[in-house]
Amino acid sequence: MNNRTAFAALLALAALGFSFQPAQAQEATIRKNIAARLPDFPKIDEVSKTPIPGLYELRIGTEVLYSDEQGNYVIEGNIIDTRARVNLTQARVNKLSAIDFDSLPLKDAMVWKQGNGSRKVAVFADPNCGYCKKFERDLQQIKDVTVYTFLIPILGGDSPEKATNIWCAKDSTRVWREWMIEGKTPPRSMGACETPIARNLALSRKHKINSTPSVIFEDGTRVPGAVGAEEFEKQLVASSAKR
Repeated sequence: MNNRTAFAALLALAALGFSFQPAQAQEATIRKNIAARLPDFPKIDEVSKTPIPGLYELRIGTEVLYSDEQGNYVIEGNIIDTRARVNLTQARVNKLSAIDFDSLPLKDAMVWKQGNGSRKVAVFADPNCGYCKKFERDLQQIKDVTVYTFLIPILGGDSPEKATNIWCAKDSTRVWREWMIEGKTPPRSMGACETPIARNLALSRKHKINSTPSVIFEDGTRVPGAVGAEEFEKQLVASSAKR
């Protein structure tokens, strides 16, 4: 390496170092000021720049807030890219909250399929959830899908009892669908029966799933709440394209 090349390399390294310093200093300032002024503010896991000059993202687990470069203001809301017509905040949250579908313990779920079952989804549901019942009915319109349902009785009342009765039935999937679609009361469980319900609840807490239904697609995308058949089909197509 000649002297000119070496000097150029040193300049490049110096420039790189200086480019990092302001960002690091800015992050430190934001963290310091927010911590000092808002002692009960949740722990900030990550501070990063946004596409908007002077605006920084504050990542708290899978939640996203924003701050100016001094930590003088904390902002809650969505950033919309009007040119691309994309909700950048929601896209970021979706990425942070994505679940590895292949890591799900499918043995703890009830399963049914329509058509060739080539497209897969997981659903976290409560047997007393009205939106879950509507979603279950809408699913009957979807072709070539396999549905894995994780029972999570989180709505109180007799949800835990119903979940146990459904899982312990001789044909749990049939009993589940008859209850959700037709309103046929699940038969009472007789005798000892081991269920995965405690594991399912622990799994839902791990992934911060606190509403039913919550749908997990094969690409890891999660959608809280009932999804209409048309929107569900679009998401299935998008998910399959990413696999």
